[in-house]
Amino acid sequence: MSQKTKEKKEKSSKARVIDKWRLKTWYTVRAPKYFGEIEVGVTPSDDPEKLIGRVMETTLYDISGDFNQIHVKLFFRINDVKGNEAYTEFWGHDFSRDYIRSLVRRGSTRIEGIFNVTTKDGQALRVSAVAFTHNRAKTSQEYEIRKKMYEVIIRKANDLNFSEFIHEAVLGKIGSEIYNDAKKIIPIRKCEIRKIKVIS
Repeated sequence: MSQKTKEKKEKSSKARVIDKWRLKTWYTVRAPKYFGEIEVGVTPSDDPEKLIGRVMETTLYDISGDFNQIHVKLFFRINDVKGNEAYTEFWGHDFSRDYIRSLVRRGSTRIEGIFNVTTKDGQALRVSAVAFTHNRAKTSQEYEIRKKMYEVIIRKANDLNFSEFIHEAVLGKIGSEIYNDAKKIIPIRKCEIRKIKVIS
C-alpha cells in the first residue's frame, strides 16, 4: 500500500469519527424533583430515545454542596427527555469504599443488615444498613441491633412514599433513628443507611 493511499484512509477514518460526534446532541441531565432537579451532568446521543434507561452517577456533595457528603454516591436513571433536558429517577445509592474503610476500628464490630422492603406507594427496595460499635459486640447484641435496623426501616417504608423514604435515608435521618435505638444495646459509634437499590 502506497503512502498516499495510507494517508487517504487515515483522513477518511478521522472524518467518519468527527462526523459521528457532530451528529450527536448534548443533553443536560437533571436529578429528580425531590433532589431539586439540579444538573448532575451532560451526556451525548444521536437519538433522545437512546437516553432512556441510561444511568448517571454523581455524589450527594454535587447536589448539596456539603463536602461532608462527598462519600455518598447517587445513581439516577434517565426516564424522560424534553428538548435538550434529560430527567431522571432515583436508581440507587452507595458509600465509597474509602469511607467505609475509614470507619473500621480495631476492637470494634461492624454490623450490617440487608432488608427487602416496599414503600407506602408500592416501590420495592433493597436497603443495606451498617453500624460500627465502640467495643467488640457479642453475637446476641449483633442480633438485637439487626432487629432494630429492620424495625426502623420497615416502619419507615410503611409510613413513607418512595421519594420521602429516599430523602430520609440518603440524608441520614433513618440512620439516626436506628442509632438512637441501637445505642441502648451497646455503645454505637456510627449508624447509617449505606446502600439502597431499586429492585422493581
